Amino acid sequence: MRLLTIRREDAGALGEALKRNDGLLVICLCAAWCYVCNDFQPVVARMALADGANRYLWLDIEDDAALADDIEIDNFPTFAVYRGGESLFFGVTRAQEGAVARTIAALAQSDARPIEVPEAVAKLPAALASATQSG
Repeated sequence: MRLLTIRREDAGALGEALKRNDGLLVICLCAAWCYVCNDFQPVVARMALADGANRYLWLDIEDDAALADDIEIDNFPTFAVYRGGESLFFGVTRAQEGAVARTIAALAQSDARPIEVPEAVAKLPAALASATQSG
């Protein structure tokens, strides 16, 4: 599946991706002004295309502020990863394909357990689903 956004042209695909209960939902929180994010976005897009088991979303913390404004971002890229709506990971990662791929592979294992995250992060999948349905 391709790298999704919350733009109108992705609404249908994002809605379907959010309904899936299998695999992981991998959200990369970035900003358009961040050169690291801009350089890394094609890498995440390539990963999304190659990984049919998981769904990937690129969320711009400023353009998509209605969804991301309450989420504290320390640095970029920041990833939030969910399985079945439960948070498995939230934090900054190195902008390297191998590092992100290893993190996602570890989280895809059945023994990966939910973690405690800030409330805004925990509610992000539901907020996305609601925005997709109303948008």
